Amino acid sequence: MTETRKTVILTGASRGIGHATVQRFSSEGWRIITCSRDAIPDECKRDPNWAHHITVDLAEPGDAGKFVSEALDVLGGAPVHALINNAAISPKTSFKERLGTLNGDVAAWREVYELNLFAPLQLAKGFATPLARAKGAIVNITSIAGHSIHPFAGAAYSTSKSALSALTREMAGEFAPLGVRVNAVAPGEIETAMIGPEYEALIPRIPMGRMGTPAEVAGVIFQLCGPDFAYVTGTEVFLTGGQHLL
Repeated sequence: MTETRKTVILTGASRGIGHATVQRFSSEGWRIITCSRDAIPDECKRDPNWAHHITVDLAEPGDAGKFVSEALDVLGGAPVHALINNAAISPKTSFKERLGTLNGDVAAWREVYELNLFAPLQLAKGFATPLARAKGAIVNITSIAGHSIHPFAGAAYSTSKSALSALTREMAGEFAPLGVRVNAVAPGEIETAMIGPEYEALIPRIPMGRMGTPAEVAGVIFQLCGPDFAYVTGTEVFLTGGQHLL
């Protein structure tokens, strides 16, 4: 790795927004270190910029620490220019409802918060030194569901994303003296494999009249990590086609 080549660490990289984000950073020549519960798709193993993938389940207590430790070994003291906290879950109950306050159990809520909130916290702390070395950026992936009731999100997911929005603001204040910026991206309805036919009913509620694409989210994430946003921190960018305005 040359001194001028930048490094990004990204969670939840195997599909959807995470995979599109890997592709965007790779197209810009960044070195990429990732993790997810799944192995890298075969077609991605040929990407010369995808330097290292670590298979861990960040919803399991202790796995975030394992990921940080292994990634730091891979880095070998090199700086980290961006950390993208993308991995998240929105589980369903046994009877196919999203996890709310009246269904499921508290243990399931703890699993949601372990991945959606505590993993970003632990990774930000774990990579603080190499991020400071690069005067880098952290981007947390929140959600429109963290700001208003969403028909398909469920209370566990929504409140975990609301907490991540608040954590982003707090982290921005704490990391600023290190020269590290912390922002969030809040997607609305993004057309990924997780989107079912029921989401078509939401399109009339989107002023732009369509769902977003993973590549559009990846583009905003990439720009937040670049020099054009060098004075932006503590901000949450809504990628909703205007849906959050209604």
